[in-house]
Amino acid sequence: MQPIRQGDVLLKPVPETTGKKLSHLTLAEGEVTGHSHRISNGEAELYEKDGTLYLRVLSETATLSHEEHHAIAVPQGDWLVKIQREYEPEGWRYITD
Repeated sequence: MQPIRQGDVLLKPVPETTGKKLSHLTLAEGEVTGHSHRISNGEAELYEKDGTLYLRVLSETATLSHEEHHAIAVPQGDWLVKIQREYEPEGWRYITD
């Protein structure tokens, strides 16, 4: 499986998902717009361990949605959720959506 990107959210395949199961499916909140990257369709679970999120897609696919991006089908499997950063002369900063 290849990494998947939607805006500032990057999903990278991992061998397994670990951590505490969360009660929501929001991968990232939009700091500027208030919109969120979230799983809107399909069966999935979100986990958190040491400040890192992991997504487990249980159905054949799950839909990753955001109001300003095209919906993306995420294949079944385990995924590491990363928020992308960019470098500026002042240092690294997280990309805001």
